[in-house]
Amino acid sequence: MNQQVTVEQLFSTFDESAIILGRALSVTYLEALGETAENLFHGYVLQEELTEIDKKRVQKLYDNARLERYSKESIRKSYQLAILKGMKEHVQPNHQMTPDSIGVFIAYLMRKSNGSKKPFILLDPAIGTGNLVTTVLNEFDGMVEAHGVDLDEVLLKLAYAGANLLRHPITLYNQDALEPLLIDPVDVVVCDLPVGYYPNDVRAADYRLNADSGHSYAHHLFIEQSLRHTRPGGQLFFIIPNGLFESPESKKLQAFLTEEVYIEGVIQLPESLFKNKQAAKSILMMRKKAPGLKKPKEVLLASMPSLTDKKATASIVQKIDRWFSDHQKG
Repeated sequence: MNQQVTVEQLFSTFDESAIILGRALSVTYLEALGETAENLFHGYVLQEELTEIDKKRVQKLYDNARLERYSKESIRKSYQLAILKGMKEHVQPNHQMTPDSIGVFIAYLMRKSNGSKKPFILLDPAIGTGNLVTTVLNEFDGMVEAHGVDLDEVLLKLAYAGANLLRHPITLYNQDALEPLLIDPVDVVVCDLPVGYYPNDVRAADYRLNADSGHSYAHHLFIEQSLRHTRPGGQLFFIIPNGLFESPESKKLQAFLTEEVYIEGVIQLPESLFKNKQAAKSILMMRKKAPGLKKPKEVLLASMPSLTDKKATASIVQKIDRWFSDHQKG
C-alpha cells in the first residue's frame, strides 16, 4: 500500500475520533487526540462518559484502522499531522514541533558517531510531543532506552500515547526539567532547546550558567542540566538558535563549554525549515570530556542547503561523511 495513502487514512482516524471525543468530553483537540491515541493502542474506547452512539462511532473508526497494517513511520507521521492540526488551534511559542527532517538528520549524525549496532540510553529533557525522540527511535528501532521530561501535561500525554502506538519504551517525567532529575547518566542527549527566560531565579542560582542579574536563559540552563546527566564521553545534539553564541551571557556559556565538552560540530539548518530568518536554527554536536578522549582535529562546520536541492545536499553529506571518517581515524 502506498505510504502517502496510509498516512492520510490513519490521520483521518485520529482526526475524526479526536473531534468526536473533544466534543463529548469538552476538551481541546490536543487533549482529545491524546485520549484517542491511547484508545487506539488498546483497541477500544476507554472513556465511560461517552454516549453509546459516540462509542459505537469511535469504535468503528478504530476497528477499521487495523493498526497492524501500518509501518511505525506511517503511524508516527499520521499522529504528527494530527498534532500539528491541534497546535494550529492554540499555538504557544514552546509548542512548536521539531520538523521530521531534523530528527532524521540527527539520527544520521548519531549513527555516524556511534555505529549502528550499539544499544544506548537517550534523554530528551524537553520532549514535548515526543516527535524528535520517536523519529530517532524509528531509525534505531529496538536499540534505545529513552527518557523524556516535560512540564506540560498535555504534551507529555501526547508523547506517552505516541510512544505506546509505536511500541517504543520511553520513561516519561512530568516535571520542570531544571529541577533535580532522578535519571542516571545517559549516553546521548537530544533536545530542541526551549528558548527564553527561566522565571525561577532561586532554582537558577543552582546553575553555573545562571545570569549575573535578572532571569537566566532557559536554553543555557538546559545545556548545563543535560551535561549533568550525560556520562563522560557521552554525546549531545542540541537544536540551538543561530545566535546562541552572540547573545548576552554567551561568554559565560563559551567558557563553561570549553571546560566541560569538546564541540564536534555546528551545522546550520536550512532557513526554509523555519518561519523566518530570525527563527532559524543549527545543530550543535558536542561530546562530554572524559579521560583519554581526544579533542577533534577540527570542528565540523557546515551549512545545509534547501533539502529540495539534492545535488547541494549530497555534497554537504559527503563533507560530513569525510569529517566522521577522518575524526574516527584519530
